Amino acid sequence: MDASNQRLDVLIAGAGIAGLALATALVRALKPGFSIAVCDPALAKEPARDERVSAIAPAARQILEALGVWEKLAANAQPVRAMEITDSHLEDAVRQPFLHFDAAADAGAPLAHIAEHRELAIALREAAAKAGVRLLASKTESFAPLDGGLDVRLEDGASFAVRLLVAADGAKSKLRATAGIRMVSWDYGQSGIVATIGHERDHEGRAVQHFLPVGTFAILPLTGRRSSIVWAEKSGEAERLVALAPAEFKEELIRRFGLKLGEIEFFSPPRAYPLSFAVARRFVGERLALVGDAAHVIHPLAGQGLNLGLRDVAALAECVADAARLGLDPGAPDVLARYERWRRLDTMMMAGASDGLNRLFSNRSDALRVARDVGLGIVERTPALKRYFSREAAGETGEMPKLMRGEGL
Repeated sequence: MDASNQRLDVLIAGAGIAGLALATALVRALKPGFSIAVCDPALAKEPARDERVSAIAPAARQILEALGVWEKLAANAQPVRAMEITDSHLEDAVRQPFLHFDAAADAGAPLAHIAEHRELAIALREAAAKAGVRLLASKTESFAPLDGGLDVRLEDGASFAVRLLVAADGAKSKLRATAGIRMVSWDYGQSGIVATIGHERDHEGRAVQHFLPVGTFAILPLTGRRSSIVWAEKSGEAERLVALAPAEFKEELIRRFGLKLGEIEFFSPPRAYPLSFAVARRFVGERLALVGDAAHVIHPLAGQGLNLGLRDVAALAECVADAARLGLDPGAPDVLARYERWRRLDTMMMAGASDGLNRLFSNRSDALRVARDVGLGIVERTPALKRYFSREAAGETGEMPKLMRGEGL
């Protein structure tokens, strides 16, 4: 390596949830003597206000517990005690649930927890700083092969000799593009409308997923008498809706939300985010690993985007830690190949499932509606199938990394 560069074992580009979680996991497992830094211009200021929320599955919660993050989140994370799924038209007077999941059926453990995205980002940044992660408020300008590593240049002029570079820089990853890693991707022509609302009556920890012909309408419980809505619409219609005057938007919301929880009010303005599908053709390059949205972007209807990213973190952290403890190069091809094998099949299965569900339910075909409602009814009446889907959503299937099992690295 070039002696003029600062040396790092791992440099993570991106201070989002995946990047900070990975850095914290590695530092806690390998310090002292193993150097890790995170670079992102966003580190120059506090995390921005964000009305989005995250559904944290039990296995993902185990990761956050192992990192010492969950204790900061637990008081403000709403347990999901039940979930119901409906398939209906917007004008239907009654939306009959076809499928229920109940925490009581699984020893009373919550199906998931709903946490506000910004709260999670703040807790992870504090945990990374406390663990001793080096935080750099700049972004990668370029990287190139170097003897035994990569020569990584940051926008502020700093340069590093890095053994492993991790792309945690989001769906439009510059590092992924620079490495020439292509994506399998398409635009759904939908946008997700997100807002936080208050209501008169308690939601009792119940989440609801309405499948409507144009897209999903999810009600996710938050602490107090609050809920987050995640509402998929055709992109043009979504832009029209969020541009409405508050009273008009409220009328449209009530048509979908109903009045079961009484009068509603807005705690955040509605915002629309474009929805798309993207999975990287490769999860690794030369001394480069992709995690989180840099590796995959899926439809939010299953609430698995964050959980997929944390599974990446758990797998890569274990691969790197195992290699480092043996004195091996953390960016070596066999280390990265192990990570890719571990994550690719799971990612493709979850991405395919979320895409298939969106295509199956976001249409106006009455024949398909009958077929899928029969299918939901079969699952509802088959305990073994319900347990399987519950475990899959919880992230408790397949070869689970140590962090997902609540074990240290």
